[in-house]
Amino acid sequence: MLEDIKSPDDIKGLDTEKLEELAGEIRETIIDEVSRSGGHLAPSLGVVELSLALHHVFDTPKDKLIWDVGHQAYAHKLLTGRYERFSTLRQYKGLSGFPKMEESPYDAFGTGHSSTSISAATGMIEARDRLGEEFKVIAVIGDGAMTAGLAFEGLNHAGQLKKDLIVVLNDNEMSISRNVVALSAYLNRILTGDVYQRFRKETKVFIESIPRVGGHMSKIAQRMEEHLKGFFLPGIVFEELGFNYIGPIDGHDIELLIKTFRKLRNSEQPTLVHVITQKGRGYEFSEKDPSHFHGTGPFETETGEPVSGINMTYSEAFGSMLSELAAKDPRVVAITAAMKEGTGLSGFAGKYPKRFYDVGIAEPHAVTFAAGLATQGLRPVVAIYSTFLQRAYDEIVHDVCLQKLPVIFAIDRGGLVGDDGPTHHGVFDLSYLRHIPNLIVMAPKDHIEFREMLSLSLKHDGPTAIRFPRAKISAAQSGERFGVGDSETLKEGDDFSILAIGGTVAPSLKAAGRLAAEGISAGVFNMRFVKPLDERAISTAARTGRILTVEDNAVQGGFGSAVLEALQRMGLKGVEVRCLGIPDNFVEHGTQAELRRLCGIDEDGIFNASVALMKKDINHPAG
Repeated sequence: MLEDIKSPDDIKGLDTEKLEELAGEIRETIIDEVSRSGGHLAPSLGVVELSLALHHVFDTPKDKLIWDVGHQAYAHKLLTGRYERFSTLRQYKGLSGFPKMEESPYDAFGTGHSSTSISAATGMIEARDRLGEEFKVIAVIGDGAMTAGLAFEGLNHAGQLKKDLIVVLNDNEMSISRNVVALSAYLNRILTGDVYQRFRKETKVFIESIPRVGGHMSKIAQRMEEHLKGFFLPGIVFEELGFNYIGPIDGHDIELLIKTFRKLRNSEQPTLVHVITQKGRGYEFSEKDPSHFHGTGPFETETGEPVSGINMTYSEAFGSMLSELAAKDPRVVAITAAMKEGTGLSGFAGKYPKRFYDVGIAEPHAVTFAAGLATQGLRPVVAIYSTFLQRAYDEIVHDVCLQKLPVIFAIDRGGLVGDDGPTHHGVFDLSYLRHIPNLIVMAPKDHIEFREMLSLSLKHDGPTAIRFPRAKISAAQSGERFGVGDSETLKEGDDFSILAIGGTVAPSLKAAGRLAAEGISAGVFNMRFVKPLDERAISTAARTGRILTVEDNAVQGGFGSAVLEALQRMGLKGVEVRCLGIPDNFVEHGTQAELRRLCGIDEDGIFNASVALMKKDINHPAG
């Protein structure tokens, strides 16, 4: 049946039995595809019935449906004309793993980062009314995304505007028995029914009509109603923000969902629908371990076991290293923002539960919380993905660096992450961190350097940042000790110099080997630190007259820019410099190898750029 669904119009005539049958097909398709390509399995399996009900009732794409976070949207993609391309999910030039406005008119808003849906939806409704248009706006937000302050900022504004926004809170963390769900469904039918709404309105009008004391009596009646409703339901906080609260209801009961949404089509007030879903529903292994299958690589469907090898990732190595350091230093505490597994801190949390803090999707709070810990002599390590740390920029500047507090930023997923695409590439951190005073910024070429950088950070009485890639660790090139700002000369050369940082060191060294076979002598420097730069190494490299900088960060304001500034500061003229890095555009999704090749920072790209640089006839600097 699924292959015949070309748009949501094709499901509007289906009865409940057919919709449930279609739900089974959608789950099978998602499991089959994600097992091959990897992706966000458990979140999408949990919202299949919800996706069907929303598209069955509302007139998308005229009505705007926003998914938050976007990794819930696989079923949505299958129902909106993308079944035939679903096998290209998260592949280069294929479907994105997240809603993407350029990909489909059904993707009303791009959502790769969490907690943005309510604010965006509020803006859409306000624009609709200003332009005199008619459509509904529905924001589907996960309970994890609701932990972020931005979600409540949006709720607060939407409640003030009193527009007909529908927010669906997809709650997949709460365990509810069948009896409770049945009671909730019963209460929901009462609360959304015409009789209840008419009784509520007419009672208030009647009480307010009583002379002199009417207003006072109305407030008493309203307060009594809120207390009674709050006794039975967990939604009083949303009512206080100006939303009509409905739920909790069973998010896998298609018939109930459809009835609920049909009643809300004509609602003229902001409404929050609280649905309870099971993360990973329909696949035995993701039901048992939804955290593991939240975002997964390819796996065997029969066993749930990963297809990939057993090499440790940088994230896992980080968690292991931090546990070792914490055993020796009682000041060490770890903080993350809803990414315990993703940042490799599960083991640390198990060993040191009182020294581990998961603050939810609240990166700004994580940073300022760390600053508070640091003022009292602790050494907080804040482990956050590069792309999510962007949300805490002001807190890094104002609360940590301005006050010179010894907070360590362990920045995971630095560089191109691959198939999660432009919302998740960590390619701006070197640029947005290196200009902040008092902050040391570094990137290891291997896990041995990573360990040394963590040790240096714990000894440093000020803020530090270590960015590392989404990758498996490989054989270490060296294990030497080094100090803050020390680079490493990996290969000496007479014709020109390659200055590389972090994950670009290894391909630079390989490119230099190929250049040697062509009779070109290239020196290779592992710079390690973007701030402070090793200016002695830059001066040595400049003697060849040609420098190629390589980084997996945006060229604008990144490592290469720092080298150019150093050359100018040192007064070294006549040096030809070319900067390789991420170009001035958002890089799409694909494998890391494909994207590095696209950006020219893989071995071939570095080799070709080196040959082009050598063809330039320039004067070498004096001395």
